[in-house]
Amino acid sequence: MQNENGENVDLYIPRKCSWTNRLIRAKDHGSVQLNVANVDPVTGLYTGETTAFALSGYVRDKSEGDMALTALVEASDKKNAVPAE
Repeated sequence: MQNENGENVDLYIPRKCSWTNRLIRAKDHGSVQLNVANVDPVTGLYTGETTAFALSGYVRDKSEGDMALTALVEASDKKNAVPAE
């Protein structure tokens, strides 16, 4: 919900799992949100920006968190890749 100034005033805004698109409930204490650094492809240096990925406790319970994070980062990297000249 937003007020007259357009600011969010909700006490809780649910997140979605980046891998399964499931809603992460407030009581899901096994869920994590990771910020992965963006790196300049030419210099290999940190650009000062991050990309956030949320993984639900369900994914982590099935021991698929590592595979899911790797696939998400690779997909994000391909999407943001600079075309070769």
